[in-house]
Amino acid sequence: MRLGRRKHIEDTVELNITAFMNLMVILVPFLLITAVFSRITVLELNLPGPSAKSQLEEKIKLQLELVIRENSFDIQDASLGLIKRFKRSAEKTNWKSFTDLLVEIKARFPEEKNITLLLERKIDYKTLIKVMDHVRSADVVQVFEVQNIELFPNISIGDAPQLEVSTKSTPSRVKTK
Repeated sequence: MRLGRRKHIEDTVELNITAFMNLMVILVPFLLITAVFSRITVLELNLPGPSAKSQLEEKIKLQLELVIRENSFDIQDASLGLIKRFKRSAEKTNWKSFTDLLVEIKARFPEEKNITLLLERKIDYKTLIKVMDHVRSADVVQVFEVQNIELFPNISIGDAPQLEVSTKSTPSRVKTK
């Protein structure tokens, strides 16, 4: 027996890409929405000209600092130096003169709201809170009423610089013959 070859008639099969198209319809907009596009940012700088240097020197910028030490309060400007030193002890502090000076500074620089508190390591928490209360606001008597005025509400805290210990040693006298 001879086997006869059968003719296979192949039907053309259509490729079903419906599921793939549905995926692309969802995926492409999602990727476009979530993509981060690079942006170029331009920062405009207005640099002062040569004549503006004299104007900058005329305007004084206050950088108020209060150095809290074990036996004193040093009110100073960061660029100019010491303004006033208040002696104090653990039991007694002259808060009235301290507050009066801060009110006077605020009157000279009404737009200034910043102060930096520089603390020695031995200063206790209670002293820090008292100083912060006196630096933020003060009660001022005006005519017939007491008003609470804002002094320096923006407070920064840091470490006080070490005191420079002056070591003046007396030279020893050597006898020469």
